[in-house]
Amino acid sequence: MDLLPDVWREDLWLPPGVTWRDMEQLADSERPLPQDLLIALPLGLGFVVLRYVFEKSLAPPMGRCLGVKNRLQVSAIPSQKLELFYTQKSRQPTQSDIVSLMSLCGKTQRQIEIWFRRRRNQDRPCQTKKFSEAAWRFFFYLTSFMAGLTCLIDRPWFWDRRECWEQYPKQPMERAHYWYYMLELGFYVSLLLRITVDIKRKDFKEQVIHHLATIFLLSFSYCANYIRIGTLVMLLHDFSDILLELAKMLNYGSGWRRTCSNLFIAFSVVFLVTRLVIFPSKIIHATLVLSMEKFDPFFAYYFFNVLLLVLQALHIFWAILILRMIYKFMKGKLEKDDRSDEESDTEEEDKSVDQEGECCWEKSKDTLNSKLSMLTNNCVVNNLTNHRTSVSGRMRKAQ
Repeated sequence: MDLLPDVWREDLWLPPGVTWRDMEQLADSERPLPQDLLIALPLGLGFVVLRYVFEKSLAPPMGRCLGVKNRLQVSAIPSQKLELFYTQKSRQPTQSDIVSLMSLCGKTQRQIEIWFRRRRNQDRPCQTKKFSEAAWRFFFYLTSFMAGLTCLIDRPWFWDRRECWEQYPKQPMERAHYWYYMLELGFYVSLLLRITVDIKRKDFKEQVIHHLATIFLLSFSYCANYIRIGTLVMLLHDFSDILLELAKMLNYGSGWRRTCSNLFIAFSVVFLVTRLVIFPSKIIHATLVLSMEKFDPFFAYYFFNVLLLVLQALHIFWAILILRMIYKFMKGKLEKDDRSDEESDTEEEDKSVDQEGECCWEKSKDTLNSKLSMLTNNCVVNNLTNHRTSVSGRMRKAQ
């Protein structure tokens, strides 16, 4: 705090009438210190290493037990010129690009389109990679939720949110809550460190905003001693994430379609209730309204609530995606997650090609059948004509 006095001004972080000297009445182990956040970086790196070990040793046998299999993919024929265009210019060539590549490579338009489609398919993440990512998150969220519930269920602010502001900000911090905070913060730091190598989905930007908002929210709430309300926010979020990751794990396997559908329904209900009902009505209401019963507004109060509202905006965005999936599920058209990876359009291209092939085959089959029927009719007519001619000839000979 002595290094950056303007950042740690009392009027920014503490309610009116409270000073840092008042906070020093608590022991160092019982009050949050900004330097405690430095442990989040080594914890994040530790989670990266632990995840690597998990995905290499535990996830593969689990995937085999659930029937996770990679799809067979046809590799693109090696072409240096097309590969150079693919890596340096665009993965989706325009019509003018295709025309120039036709003259450059001496290939037809169809061959170039097939090459790019197969090349994009090669970059798509396999099913085992998707399963490993979902399994890792499932085990962390499950462990975090159980640990958080254990250390919070007997605390008074778990049942009465007004207790979150009793004697604020001079509230002693328990070691269990400290480690709950640091482990959760380290986990989201690890997600941010691996975001460039993880599977990219349609909500990639929203995921980045979510991770950054969560890290800022945890860090700021820790420094401002909003630990009581912060632990409730973490516990509420982990609950629905458990069902989501479990449903994704079973979705990547085979033979679990019915179970996956039931889990998706359960996740949808839990997500909509916790994120759109409980979070704004209990958590945000406690920070915006109930806290004003104990102190007057100050900068940390406004900033903390802005971060919560950003988080709520992301909840609404994901709720819209979930409602769209529910609509498709009710119509019987839900085949995949609306947040599926960006290269999922290549599957549709493959399906369209297959459908075109099937249509062509059906047309050729119908044409062949018609020709065979015409040939059969001609043969029958010729046989009848020859038979009549032979019969009339025999009758003339007999006469």
